[in-house]
Amino acid sequence: MKLHYIKEPLLEFGQGSHVCPRTGITNYDVYDTKLKIRRERVLVGAVGTSDTLSKLYSWLEKCSQPIPAPQNSKQPNLRVPFCGFKTDLGFKSSLVIDEEITRTLNHSSINEVIHIKDWNERVDAAVDLYYRQAKFLAQNRVVDVIACVIPTRLYDQISKPEVAAVNETLEDEEEKADDALEVNFRRALKARAMHLGKPLQIIREVSLESNAKGQQDDATRAWNLCTALYYKTNQTVPWKLITNINRPSVCFVGISFYQSRDRKVLNTSLAQIFDELGNNVILRGTPVDIDKNDRRPHLKAAQAYQLLKRALTEYDIALDTSPARLVLHKSSKYSDEELDGFESAASEMRVRKIDFVTILDSDFRLLRGNEYPSYRDIHVEFDEENHLLYTRGSVEYYKTYTGKYIPQPLEIRIVRSDESPGIICQEILGLTKMNWNNTQFDGKYPITLACSRKVGQVMKYLGPDDDDPQISYSFYM
Repeated sequence: MKLHYIKEPLLEFGQGSHVCPRTGITNYDVYDTKLKIRRERVLVGAVGTSDTLSKLYSWLEKCSQPIPAPQNSKQPNLRVPFCGFKTDLGFKSSLVIDEEITRTLNHSSINEVIHIKDWNERVDAAVDLYYRQAKFLAQNRVVDVIACVIPTRLYDQISKPEVAAVNETLEDEEEKADDALEVNFRRALKARAMHLGKPLQIIREVSLESNAKGQQDDATRAWNLCTALYYKTNQTVPWKLITNINRPSVCFVGISFYQSRDRKVLNTSLAQIFDELGNNVILRGTPVDIDKNDRRPHLKAAQAYQLLKRALTEYDIALDTSPARLVLHKSSKYSDEELDGFESAASEMRVRKIDFVTILDSDFRLLRGNEYPSYRDIHVEFDEENHLLYTRGSVEYYKTYTGKYIPQPLEIRIVRSDESPGIICQEILGLTKMNWNNTQFDGKYPITLACSRKVGQVMKYLGPDDDDPQISYSFYM
């Protein structure tokens, strides 16, 4: 067994580089200031009651100016000030919201939904209430993103509390519904509104209140919300991974599976593609079978071929070239048929180098002296094929471990590769920092798998006869 330390991957911004998204944006501006295809005004449409819309106006006004970090913070690199969402610093853009691009929900309409006794009917009615107003804004007003603000008294009636797990895993279902048919407000609303072509930002009323109990500090919430709004508006990246210009262009693909809402229909595959710029393509695959031996879903050779070929074709259309190297991440083992199908598609699309990698949760644990958590960035090499990678753990830059439990490493199985294990693990670590929904950079999973799982949660609400879903991650996050 060999232990390796991977240096925290750098992120590139408009005028410099840094390990931290927040510090990088503050000091060096968002990355896409280098690009011409960006908006300097974010037009925020909104749906909510008069009370919640008033809070949204006040919160976005507050976000237009710097917000100080919490006083007496013991982790000054973790709890940093918010730079302000304005045109002369950081995001180089401004947030615009006014009465003309908002829709007000009556309290009587909210009360009608709350008093519906059947859970499924209540959630469906809430989805319909917000969808109708979002549809009006998307079709009749000029907006970039639509914020749906949920009053606390409604949220409490349409959201079931989730059971907190000791560690989130790739295979866990986020919630087990009491009914046979899963009904989730967030997922259902995003799926139903997808055809409108405007990303939604669902916001709880409590998150617009300063120093609310159980909420993050104001600066941290401003960082996360404003970064998400910026990405959803421009669909270009606030930061990107720094890559070696001497290495071939690389395309990252995540393959996941998800169940139908009634948990009875065979699993369906989907793919998520990222390049180092954050360009992405969401695809929905076809139903798959459960393997009788390992009880996991697997693609037939023809399914694997068709899915990857579609993904690489979309990549070629978007970037006007095929990638020189393909890295495929999967949260279960590869069957021989899957490997044959993927390799055939890659060969036909003229991809020269391929890496097939399985990423699993591991029960293995490492502790430092005095039982401190292992550092993030530790790579444990057992042999050429089997590795552990700590993506969660003590972070040197933060000078703390941000989790509540003993950090769980990822098990990395390199099935077939043209690249070294060290580079593959370094890339996985870097991809944990490519989540534009969270500016804290020590995420557990690479965005390839984290995103494809989140996409599946929304896609299960799309019927098989629905039009092709949106291909941008901004409609699912």
